[in-house]
Amino acid sequence: MDTRDVIQQAQAAKIRLVRFLYCDNGGIIRGKATHTQKLANRMRGGIGQTLAMQAFTGVETLASVEGMGPVGEFRLLPDPETFMTLPYVPNTASMLCDMVRLDGVPWEACPRSFLKRMIARLAEHHIRAEVGVEHEFYLARDVEGQYVPADYSACYSSIGMDEQAMVVDSMLAALEAQGFSVELFHTELGPSQQELSLSHADVLRAADQVIRVRETVRGVARLFKLYASFAPKPFLDQGGNGAHIHISLWGTEQHTRPQKNLFYDPQQPGSLSQLGLYFIGGVMRHLHALVAITCGSPNSYRRLLPHFWSSAYDAYGFDNREGAIRIPSLFSGREEDSSNLELKAADHSGNPYLAIGALIAAGLDGIIHKIEPGEAYSIDPGNYSEEEREQRGIRRLPTSLNEALDALERDQVLLDALGPLLATSYIAVKREEAAFFLDKSPEEEAVQHFYKY
Repeated sequence: MDTRDVIQQAQAAKIRLVRFLYCDNGGIIRGKATHTQKLANRMRGGIGQTLAMQAFTGVETLASVEGMGPVGEFRLLPDPETFMTLPYVPNTASMLCDMVRLDGVPWEACPRSFLKRMIARLAEHHIRAEVGVEHEFYLARDVEGQYVPADYSACYSSIGMDEQAMVVDSMLAALEAQGFSVELFHTELGPSQQELSLSHADVLRAADQVIRVRETVRGVARLFKLYASFAPKPFLDQGGNGAHIHISLWGTEQHTRPQKNLFYDPQQPGSLSQLGLYFIGGVMRHLHALVAITCGSPNSYRRLLPHFWSSAYDAYGFDNREGAIRIPSLFSGREEDSSNLELKAADHSGNPYLAIGALIAAGLDGIIHKIEPGEAYSIDPGNYSEEEREQRGIRRLPTSLNEALDALERDQVLLDALGPLLATSYIAVKREEAAFFLDKSPEEEAVQHFYKY
């Protein structure tokens, strides 16, 4: 699709405003909108935005980052392939944007451009990746200024399916209208907690889909006078919301047959290839730093608790839902197609472009340097005594955002992948957010995260 196609579609749909959206370092989806009368010019030249917005935090403060102050602009340059008419807002469409300098060169602090760089690094090794994300969220009502669950049904309960059938159907219809293929939808552990999964897609499209799902689910929920929250722990006494990342790697060399899944080897235990083990090895080596990006808010670390199936330790295993990395069992008749790895230590407060890109950087480091992941565990690591975990080299994942950021600042592989400006601005934003909540109550933290995500 090109500029002409976008303009024709916008005119045919009688679109008045087109949103130019991006996801910032704080994991917040932001943007500006142009009237369609100016759309052609905006498609070519973008919309101006202050450089300071990549130092803007999720608590609406400005972190101190050199070069990200009141002087200077970048441009929000839309990707025409992402043009969508929004089914839940009248006369409105949107596109997802890259951040570019005034001369059109990608800005070093652009998360979407970072993911493109990681895709290119995979391609240098004749590899492409596919990703699917599990989207967990709560539906709630505002009752006298308090968010309360929309229903109190049990996990996987058909009663819960009935309770929210109308809003769920509208969400699915809105996603399908935007061209997305929904694979699964079900109730989850918490009251009125939902989960939906889209089909695996190429990496950039998968990250874009995360933005679309968040926007669509929240937008449709408001039509039903509900609030949808993807916050990691919106209700302190209930299960948390994850954004588990499923990834598979595929060969692109001419001498390999098309669509060869590089994680699949039926001759190995669990049909997981040696390359797959190396990928896990890289992720495990960088995991404590990686969660600073995949679990990007102070609220995230209330979710990463032992025995909550959200991952609390740096362990992995076959179908082990307490491991930070799960190797899912394969489906009969489509074993190769279903071979993938799941990172459970991820949630929607993380920027999806940064989270998926950093996951690729960590895994690729494992492949390049042939990092063995160590033992796979078939029990909950939390059931070991502290002494047993120490003997086995199993460590607790960071218990706070600051602890995770400390690990990121020591991880040269991830810092080099991000690049100096993106790494510096991201860490500054997250330090500011962590500091903001140090003197806030858990309840205030939960409420603030509820509405932002």
